[in-house]
Amino acid sequence: MNLPYKFISNLFFASFSLFCFPVLAQNQSTKAWQINGFKKQDALNPILIPDVKQKFLCPIQGKAVAWENKNVLNPTALIKDGKVHLLYRAQDSLGTSRIGLAISEDGIHFKKMPQPILYPEQDAFKKYEWPGGIEDPRIVQTEDGNYLITYTSYDGKTARLCFATSTDLIHWKKMGPMLKDPKYMDLWSKSGAIVVKQQGSQMLASKINGSYWMYFGDTDLFMAQSKDLIHWNVLEDAENKQKISVLQPRKGYFDSRLVEPGPYALIQKSGILLIYNSSNAANFNDSAFPKFTYSAAQALFNLKKPYQLMQRSNKPFIWPNKVYEQIGEVNEVCFVEGLVPFRSQWFLYYGTADSKIAVATSLQK
Repeated sequence: MNLPYKFISNLFFASFSLFCFPVLAQNQSTKAWQINGFKKQDALNPILIPDVKQKFLCPIQGKAVAWENKNVLNPTALIKDGKVHLLYRAQDSLGTSRIGLAISEDGIHFKKMPQPILYPEQDAFKKYEWPGGIEDPRIVQTEDGNYLITYTSYDGKTARLCFATSTDLIHWKKMGPMLKDPKYMDLWSKSGAIVVKQQGSQMLASKINGSYWMYFGDTDLFMAQSKDLIHWNVLEDAENKQKISVLQPRKGYFDSRLVEPGPYALIQKSGILLIYNSSNAANFNDSAFPKFTYSAAQALFNLKKPYQLMQRSNKPFIWPNKVYEQIGEVNEVCFVEGLVPFRSQWFLYYGTADSKIAVATSLQK
């Protein structure tokens, strides 16, 4: 059978394209599972800045402290009573971090509560939290209507992934380190993103194969699982008894230095969507960005095997290109931790240059 020359040419070009342009093909396929189209609200950003007038009586120092006079950064978010509730990290002049709460009717303009809602106290957890404080919250809701927040406690030497629970977002019960195995208790750990399902505007911690799952880490990404959201076990390789890395930095890319979870990990039809933060290495990096640039990208994991990476974006979807993102406590930083569905849009909240807080939005599809 003699095929027309035009058909043969088109067939050859299609085959040649698939062979020679695999990155293009991958980028096209990844668009279907990612949340796309985020636009920074440039006219309004940054939406939250430090306030020297915010003071409270520090129970450890025994005196009034301007608890957010240095920086506000790295917020998590949820919808409650039809409003956006932003739980954000705030630093005082000594660098101690505490968690504040701000509430908004429109997702843009926030009213801060005058007192922090989670902070170091004279309690059993002071040894983990002082003097560094409580950092980088990530919040999910539980199926019984309560709230669970993961955060990093920092004693000035070691960061530990910890958690607390609440019924009202104001009063919190600290639960201590999440990785209670003596093997991991005194090792550096942080940034816990729990797998959730979306139910309206709520993001509910949800079981897969009978367990809750959590991504964590700030070098590679690792995983832990739990039957009750209280007791967590790190996923380990059965042979060497070492924790399993499920996402790694890549030489030559924007995420060549480290990877770190963003907000919760979201169950979708295509898999588990994880927005993750990353840093560009000093060398063997993506030359389009300055070294140590923090940007965010997206990865997709298997719905039945949450530890199995399926797809990963080759470019970040948000990166520093505004002055307030490029210059601050730490230069060249967009650090994503808050994501909520609100008024038919996704509202993405992120820290800028470790100094302020901004928002980007995308239409829900």
